[in-house]
Amino acid sequence: MWYETRSVRATGRTGEPLVAQALDRGHEVTGFARDPADITHEDDRLTVVTGDAYGGTNVGEAVAGADAVVSVLGQGKESPDDLLTAAGDHILEAMADAGVERFITLVGAGVREPGESVSFGGRVMGGLLKLVATEVLADAEGHVDHVKASDTDWTVVRAPRLTDGAYTGNIDHGPDLELGLRDAATRANVAAFMLDCAEGDDYLHELPKVSDR
Repeated sequence: MWYETRSVRATGRTGEPLVAQALDRGHEVTGFARDPADITHEDDRLTVVTGDAYGGTNVGEAVAGADAVVSVLGQGKESPDDLLTAAGDHILEAMADAGVERFITLVGAGVREPGESVSFGGRVMGGLLKLVATEVLADAEGHVDHVKASDTDWTVVRAPRLTDGAYTGNIDHGPDLELGLRDAATRANVAAFMLDCAEGDDYLHELPKVSDR
């Protein structure tokens, strides 16, 4: 039985609904942030660890004792080009040291599987990403490569454009889901899907895509 979520990188626009929903489901949560004030939730089942995933500071403390790690790290305007890859490596190393096996991580839908069938809209979006967000895409691809090479029970969730809408539960998901230019997903829906994966073995060693229905 799965009892507890420990969330690495629990701040940000996707981290907020992730923490809120994990607490609503009755889990104990460890939030990880450079500034603890960024985690606004107050709950006896929430522990906040201050650190830096990119530099590796206190990642081990955040991961210790967890049943699963859910990462919603995302690139920002001032983020280093290798944010996901470097931070992900620190998370994977800390998980190995602590004996934590279940890892759920979030990347953009522009990350492709070899030989994957992609819709016309998806191909257009992929081409645009390679032109205007080359470093971001390369970082996400590097992160995924390292996750796939790890010994963790991983799931890589691939999401299209994220919005701030409310949770609806009306989503489509799957490794072969075709996404177009208009597809999007609310952060709350993505957070719920990631928690669903963390609570079991859904999409073990797979890269499901998710989108609002």
